[in-house]
Amino acid sequence: MINYYATIGGATVKIDEFQKNCWVYVVDPTEEEIQYLKEEREVDEGFIRSSLDEEETSRIEMEEEQRLVIIDAPVTQQEESGGLIYSTMPIGIVLHEDALFTITLKENSVLREFADGQVRGLDVALKNRFLLTILLRVASRFHQYLRQIDKITNYVEKQLHKSMRNKELIQLLDLQKSLVYFSTSLKADELTLEKILRGRIIKMYDEDEDLLEDVLIEIKQAIEMSNIYSNILTGTMDAFASVISNNLNIVMKVLASITILLAIPNIITSAYGMNVSGLPFPNFWFALLLIGVAVGITAFVLKKNDMM
Repeated sequence: MINYYATIGGATVKIDEFQKNCWVYVVDPTEEEIQYLKEEREVDEGFIRSSLDEEETSRIEMEEEQRLVIIDAPVTQQEESGGLIYSTMPIGIVLHEDALFTITLKENSVLREFADGQVRGLDVALKNRFLLTILLRVASRFHQYLRQIDKITNYVEKQLHKSMRNKELIQLLDLQKSLVYFSTSLKADELTLEKILRGRIIKMYDEDEDLLEDVLIEIKQAIEMSNIYSNILTGTMDAFASVISNNLNIVMKVLASITILLAIPNIITSAYGMNVSGLPFPNFWFALLLIGVAVGITAFVLKKNDMM
C-alpha cells in the first residue's frame, strides 16, 4: 500500500498522486510497488528491503544522495485472551531529494497519527524536521507503553496476592520479555540518534539540533524507565517464586504430619488384630485408649516443632 500526503493550509492531507516534497507512506508493499519505488521514484532497493525486515536493527545509512534512518518503534498486539503483547518494529525513513518515504512491514500507530492529521504544526516538505518529529513521537510512545506495562504489573501483583495462579505468572513473564525488547531497541535507537546529532550524515540546523536533543533525552529517560521496571519485575518474580516454593514446603510438611498421625492407629490396630497371645490388656477399649494417647502425644510434639 502506497499513499501520498502533503501539507496544505497547515494540515496534513492525503493527495491522489506523487508530488515533489510530499510524504510517501508505504506499508507492506507488493513486488510491483517495490519496483515502482525503485524505478519511478529512484529509491534504493536495499533501503526498501531493509525497512521491511522485522529483525532489522536501528541504524543510519547513506547511499549517494539518499539517507536511510531505521528506528525501532513500539507496537502492541492483541492476545486471544484479550491482553496486550508489547514488542518493537522497525520503521524505515528514507530522506530522498524529491520526498520523504516511510516504509514499514505493518501499520504503525505513530505514523497513523501523522496520516490522520493528529499532529499539528507539521510541514512534510521540511524533511529533516519531519524526521525529527517522527523520532519524538516514537520516543513518547515508548514512554506511554512503559507506563502501561507498569500499571499492568501492579495489577497482576495484586492478583497474585489473592491467588497464586499460573496465569498471572505467565503474564509477568510476557511483560518481562516486552521490557527486554524495549530496552534492546531503545539502546539501538540511542546510538542512531547520537550519530544523527553529530551531523555528519544529516545536516542539522540549530532548531533541529535542539529538537534532536529533546528526542535523545526522551530516549535516555525511556531506557532508564525500562531498566528500572525490568529490575522491579525480576525481583517481583523471584519473590513470588520463593513464596510459591515456601507454600509448597508448608503443604508437604502438613501432609507428612497427617501421614504420621494416620500411621499410628494403623500400627496399633494391626498389632492387636493379629492372633498373638501375651499382649497387655487385649480389650477393645484399651486399644482405642492407646491410639488416642499416642495420637495426642505425637500431635503435640509435631505442633511444638512447627510441623503442623
